[in-house]
Amino acid sequence: MKILNFNKFNLTVALMLGCSAAFAQKGTAKDEPVGAAGDQGVSTNWKPSLVNDGSYDRVKHVGAPIPWQYIREADVLWKKKVWREIDTREKQNIGFRYQGDENTGGGMFIEILIDGIKKGKITAYSTFDDRFTSKLTKEQVMEKIAPKADSQEVEDPVTGQKFWKVVINEFKPETVTKFRVKEEWLFDRNQGKMVVHIIGIAPVKDEYGEDGTYRGPVAMFWLYYPQIRETLSNYEVFNPQNDVYRYTWDEFFEARQFSSKITKVSNSLDQRFEDIYGTDPRGRMEQLYESQQNAIDIFNKEHDMWVY
Repeated sequence: MKILNFNKFNLTVALMLGCSAAFAQKGTAKDEPVGAAGDQGVSTNWKPSLVNDGSYDRVKHVGAPIPWQYIREADVLWKKKVWREIDTREKQNIGFRYQGDENTGGGMFIEILIDGIKKGKITAYSTFDDRFTSKLTKEQVMEKIAPKADSQEVEDPVTGQKFWKVVINEFKPETVTKFRVKEEWLFDRNQGKMVVHIIGIAPVKDEYGEDGTYRGPVAMFWLYYPQIRETLSNYEVFNPQNDVYRYTWDEFFEARQFSSKITKVSNSLDQRFEDIYGTDPRGRMEQLYESQQNAIDIFNKEHDMWVY
């Protein structure tokens, strides 16, 4: 009996030591990075934690994107191209402006895209049109993000003397306040439902003059969405409700968890709503009405296809 109790005691001690080792396997080493925290962030200003910044070793919620179901042209009974605008300052789109942590890439969404371009994983296209007709080199993209250093003549407020000062243009990710989305809606009779696929995404940056005056929004470049899905599936979206359950950026877009407004629907004159109604206060209100009406029409189209 004493031998049996002694063996039980040894087994208990072994289990306790094993659990302790498992709990401290990453957090106790002085020079060892912790899991995802050891990865290089997409922002140069972000630094990973050197220890396990939490109560347990968290596994990143990443994986390969789910491929789109193949669609035959003969099964498409109706389709429309739709252009949207995502305003990152809206509450539902707060994830676009989150500064980042170990599991979201250590930067904002725009920094994830720029990091992918720098590493050659993503190809950027010119904003000359939205049909991806002209590729941009890394140098051209960097020039759009942060122009090269320039010299500017300034006046000393004390002595009144003028001198030349080198101005270094740094990219501020918070100035990217909107994203344009090009997508295609179609009714696939094989699946028996309406299907929507995002075709392209373009970040829009707010431009300011040298005196700080606001000049307006400028699209930086277009990205072909099917190509960037693999990259987006490696980063998580901040969830303000729960840090445990988070989408990857690919899941976020596929589940359409963003808030947006329609700015254009394919038409014979290729006009946007602002081209039709203008940009004065009344015209902007008409644009919102038109956006809402087109969203309702697309929603009802699926029912119409079944009826007719």
